[in-house]
Amino acid sequence: MNVDVVLGLQWGDEGKGKIVDYLARQYPVIARFQGGPNAGHSLHFEETSFVLHSVPSGIFRKGTVNIIGNGVVIDPVIFEKECRSLAALGIPVKDRLMISKRAHLILPTHLIIDAASEHAKGASRIGSTLKGISPAYMDKTGRNGIRVGDILTADFLERYKSLKLKHIEFLKQFDYAYDPEQGESKWLEAIDYMRQFKLIDAEYYVNDCLKKNKRVLAEGAQGALLDIDFGSYPYVTSSSTTCAGACIGLGFPPSKVGKVYGIFKAYCTRVGSGPFPTELFNQEGEILRERGKEFGATTGRPRRTGWLDLVTLKYAVTLNGVTDLIMMKADVMDVLETVKIATSYKIQGEKAERVPYDTNISITPVLREFKGWKRDLSGIRREEELPFEFMSYVRFIEDAVGIPIKIISLGPDREQTIIRD
Repeated sequence: MNVDVVLGLQWGDEGKGKIVDYLARQYPVIARFQGGPNAGHSLHFEETSFVLHSVPSGIFRKGTVNIIGNGVVIDPVIFEKECRSLAALGIPVKDRLMISKRAHLILPTHLIIDAASEHAKGASRIGSTLKGISPAYMDKTGRNGIRVGDILTADFLERYKSLKLKHIEFLKQFDYAYDPEQGESKWLEAIDYMRQFKLIDAEYYVNDCLKKNKRVLAEGAQGALLDIDFGSYPYVTSSSTTCAGACIGLGFPPSKVGKVYGIFKAYCTRVGSGPFPTELFNQEGEILRERGKEFGATTGRPRRTGWLDLVTLKYAVTLNGVTDLIMMKADVMDVLETVKIATSYKIQGEKAERVPYDTNISITPVLREFKGWKRDLSGIRREEELPFEFMSYVRFIEDAVGIPIKIISLGPDREQTIIRD
C-alpha cells in the first residue's frame, strides 16, 4: 500500500481542506505533513463551517485516525482552542487525533521574534502571518527547538526556559519593545492540554499502516509555489510544501508515494508580497475577490487575484509528479464575459515558458482569451450538464498540462463536487 498525497499547486488557499475532507471517506488515516497554524483549511458541510489550522482535515470523518506529523510546527494555544472548538461540535477529537513526538513547538517568544523581524524589514517585509512559523523552523534547523515529545520529560520547564533566554538574547538586536512574559501562562496551560493526547512515533505508525495495507492520505499546507526551495524566494514559507516534503514530514520512503492530487483554483490568488505575473488590478480582479470570498482564513487579509497561470501550474505539476488534477472555484467566474489564461511569459522581449530563477524581474504574461460560460455552475452535479464554454476551458488546461482534471469543485460544500471518469 502507498501514501497518496494532497497538495496545492499555487500560492496556497487552493481549497485543500474541502478536498481532504471529501477524500477522507476513502482513507482510514489522514496525516498533515508540514506547515503551522499560518495555514487555514476551510470546510463546509451540512450547514457547518470550520477552519482548521493544525488538525488534519479528516477529523470530521467517523472512523478516521488523524496524525499531525513531525514536519509540522504547533502553537499549543492555537491547538487547544481549535480542539476545544471541535469538541464543542461533538467531534471526539482526542479519539481521532494523534501527534508525532518529533513535531516542533512554537513558543510565545517565537511570535515576538517573528513580529520584531518583520518590523525591522520595513518596506521590504515579506508579509508574514506573524504566527511564529519561521522562527520555530529556524530553531528546528539550528538544533535548538523543543519538540512535542519533550513535554513528557522531567526537565521540560528547564528546556523551555533555556530556549526562552536564547530568544531574549537574540531580540536585543532589534529596536522592538515587548513583554517577555507575554502569553506564557496560557502557553503552559495549553501544554498541559496537549499531554492528554496520544503522542506517538508517527514514522513507525505510518509505515505499520502501509504494511497492514491501510490507505494513508498525506495533507499538505500552503502551496508548491511557496516551497522554501522551489517557491518565489524569499517570498515563501519555511517548509517543504512539495510532494517530497510528505516523505520528510511523515517519515515514509519516496517509493511509497502513490497518487499525487494537485489542487488548483480556476484562477490565481496570493496573500502578502511576492511576484504575481497575472495579477489583476481592475474590476475583474475585484469580482474574483468578492465572489470567491478571497480573504485569508487565518489572517482575514484580502488576497491578490489574477488569471490562471499555466507556466507556474506546469512547473508545480513537474515538481510534484502530479497524477490527478483537481480544479476549484470555477463557479466564481460564472459572471465574467471572458476569462483568460497565461500560456507563457515575455521577459525582456523574449518568450519564456519556464518559471525564471529571478522572479523579481519584469514579467509580462501572454494571455489566451476564452468566452465565459455565463451560467451558474454551483448547482450542477453531473459532468454532462456543464456548459460547452466551461468544458472548453477545462480541456484546454488538460491538454496544456498533460494531466487529467479528475475532480471539479463548484462550491464550498461537500456535495458541490463532480468526479470525472
